[in-house]
Amino acid sequence: MAQAEPEAASLLKEVEGWGPELCRRQLPAALPRLLSMYQVSDNWTEHVYVLRILAERFLPHINLSELEQAFLSKVLPKAVQWFDLLICELSSQAKELTNENAELHMTLRSHLKSVVQLMEVLRGCVQHICTMQETVALEHIHSLPSSVLHVIKNTFIYCKDSESLYSDHLHLFADLLQSLFKETYSLQKQLMELLDMISVDSCVAEDGTAIMVSVIHTVLEICSAISIIDHALHANTWKFLIRQSTKHKSLIKNSLKHAAILSGLCESILFSFQSCLLLAEQMKQSGTQENVDYKVFQRTIKLCRFFAVSLVHYTKEFTPFLVDSCSQLHQTYLQIYSKFPPSLHAAVISEAHRDEIAKGFLGALEPLLPSLLPLRPFVEAVLIKDLALSPELHFAQCRLLLSVMDMLPSQPQEVQALWNTGSHFPEDALRVPLFTALFLSLQQCSGELSLPVFLPGVMAAGQAESSVTLYRYVCIHLCAFVTSLSVSHFPLLERSLLETILSSNMIIGLLAMDVWCFIARYGTADLCAHHAVTMASLIRACPAEHYRVSLLGILLRRLLFLMTPHHQVEFIQRFPPKEVENLVLWQHLSLKALMAPLRKQVAHEVFAAGLAQCKEWLSSKRPLEELPQGNAALSAMLSVCQTAGETVEVGQQMALVRAAGQLLAVANITQVFSQPCLQQAFCSMFRLLEHCIRMVESPMLIQVLTLQNSLLQLNPPDHVLLAILDFLSSMGKLFISPDYQVQVLSKLSCLFASLLASSSWLIHQHALEAFIQFAEETSHEDTIPQCLSSEETKSKVVCFLSKGCRAEETTEARAERMKEENGLFHRLLVEARAKRQKTEVLESSPKRTCYSLSERQYESAIGSAAGALEAVRLLLQKGPPPIWLAKKLEALQTTLNSLMDSTR
Repeated sequence: MAQAEPEAASLLKEVEGWGPELCRRQLPAALPRLLSMYQVSDNWTEHVYVLRILAERFLPHINLSELEQAFLSKVLPKAVQWFDLLICELSSQAKELTNENAELHMTLRSHLKSVVQLMEVLRGCVQHICTMQETVALEHIHSLPSSVLHVIKNTFIYCKDSESLYSDHLHLFADLLQSLFKETYSLQKQLMELLDMISVDSCVAEDGTAIMVSVIHTVLEICSAISIIDHALHANTWKFLIRQSTKHKSLIKNSLKHAAILSGLCESILFSFQSCLLLAEQMKQSGTQENVDYKVFQRTIKLCRFFAVSLVHYTKEFTPFLVDSCSQLHQTYLQIYSKFPPSLHAAVISEAHRDEIAKGFLGALEPLLPSLLPLRPFVEAVLIKDLALSPELHFAQCRLLLSVMDMLPSQPQEVQALWNTGSHFPEDALRVPLFTALFLSLQQCSGELSLPVFLPGVMAAGQAESSVTLYRYVCIHLCAFVTSLSVSHFPLLERSLLETILSSNMIIGLLAMDVWCFIARYGTADLCAHHAVTMASLIRACPAEHYRVSLLGILLRRLLFLMTPHHQVEFIQRFPPKEVENLVLWQHLSLKALMAPLRKQVAHEVFAAGLAQCKEWLSSKRPLEELPQGNAALSAMLSVCQTAGETVEVGQQMALVRAAGQLLAVANITQVFSQPCLQQAFCSMFRLLEHCIRMVESPMLIQVLTLQNSLLQLNPPDHVLLAILDFLSSMGKLFISPDYQVQVLSKLSCLFASLLASSSWLIHQHALEAFIQFAEETSHEDTIPQCLSSEETKSKVVCFLSKGCRAEETTEARAERMKEENGLFHRLLVEARAKRQKTEVLESSPKRTCYSLSERQYESAIGSAAGALEAVRLLLQKGPPPIWLAKKLEALQTTLNSLMDSTR
């Protein structure tokens, strides 16, 4: 009604003059009339006025036990209805504002004043209830929490949206909006105080659960609405939410939206953390630390810490209900550590600010991880086989895995098994063991490994903690983890290490070798010997030319150094070097690992077997087919020269030089360039001649240098150029006789001039090193200027000698370059994986023929016969056959004809 009826108006005027005692006496008669007036009122101002009279004059005289039925259930629904209509009208009218519409301005201000007054009245009601008793039963006020929270939530949303609603006219209403926010803030604070006093024991279980769950979920919506409005209010609201959730845990734990609550906490953490980093970055860029900025920075750290503590507390309280949130918790962890130094994608902040954030925020977040370790969904989220992460998150994933490794030894055996064994059943999510995941993650961190980034080191006795590279940090923590690993998990670890060593990533393969060698030293001598024998057997079983054989060879080479003398003797007896088939193994080993007498024996046997194999190969009618055996012999002799050259006899050196001369005599430059196996043979020969250079006569030198010049014209692969440079570096030890000086030195200078001018940084660097070694040793000093064909080459040599360097990259520029490289590697890996998966789909493996038992026996017999006939054919190619062979073959032919007749 537009205006109160005379009777109603008279009652309101009369009530205003009543004192507390008169209001108490008139309560039974006046309250129903005022409530009726309140229900039928259709005027904003009058509605709030009547509500104020009811709250201030009569509410104090209603008993708590009668409050719900006599007052709240009759007042609050209408108040909420009017509030919703008023907010809706405010929102719609605000969009119609213009500078000329003064009447609309006044209407909006009047409406805003009505909302402010409504907040004041509601706050008064809540405040009065708080003073009635120390504990308030929920059944006495059960309609109040949801109604007041609804008003608070929508008011905050309105305040948050006011900037866009009022646009250019915001300044005209700023005072009222500010008052509205303050009153709502006070109302919420008062309501939270009341809800802390509530007891739900006397309430029906279903009713109490529904009300408290509704309270928690509405407060969660309020948290979302005020997150960017007021940090203090935001934090206090979250504190209340966590407190109420844990207080009524037994009642509401099965009904709460745990995923939504954790999502809100994670978003709040990331938002406040990003604000903290932004402030630190601004102070770093400005070069000053203004007192105001620094205080804001410290408050923001405290806010980060509060949210971290809240997340940890909630997670511990409701661990069984986190199944749907594990993936988000994982991503939140990665987002935080990807933005914090030493990540390449971190903000550039000062060391002092970095330490404050680490101690104040990250330290508070650390207890989160232990509570997540037993959760299978979290394990699956972290260890899923094909984890798709953006490049900036890979380093954070690596740090997470290392943190898990540090914590896992203190966990129960079943938790350790969950992380260390991977998935077992087809229905399980496909996950890999923890150590395998670490190797896969590190493969994506090429930038952090190359830069390198530094992490806190291990505290040594009597020494201060120092930073270490990412590689060393991982190696230390991984080795420490291995010491705690259950024996039952070692087969998986060894498999993972072997797969990593045989992968295409060199740095990660070396890390796996470091860990394997640690196991060999940490374990027993028998274990080390067993691993060495296993590696040796694998090398012998693999194709000699495969690059993975060299990786296994590096590991075996290191294991040999760790073996006891007794086991070394047993190893030599098991793989005797005098047997030609073992040369493929000994080419990878360093004789420095052996004791002096043993070293001399092995060197002599390897050289003798190698020379014999080379002579057989050079005299063979099928040199290319048998070249792998010849290359193994050359490589084995080269290993002896490099690791035990002092034990090689002069006679053996002379024999080697003669064999090299035979190889040069049959060299075909086109064939050498086109055949990789021949390239390998000549690379080994160049390096062998480097060790026997004083025995190489001038005519042979001319042959070698001529061949090398010819190869250089064909632009050979880098490994050929490196072998040539190794040979050239030893030329300074020779004095060339005058008869051959012109030919030898001219070719030598041409080679050095070409290689020093190489555009490849790798070849150029090695060329500088080889030339300096030659220049320091040679007695033919006139040749040195001839090798420097240009002023640019001369300046590079001078710069190298003076240990000068070009302008260095700034730290920021280098980090940016590494980020780009990380992104490039990531794209290449994704493309390669997609291509491989596509190939697997399009080209399914051919179905294997299923044979019966008798068919398998036939197949085995025919295979054996075919193999024997192939052996006879090979023997015929090597020399004339014995006289009796023809008769034997005729008899076999007769047998074959008979068998053919039997199959028809």
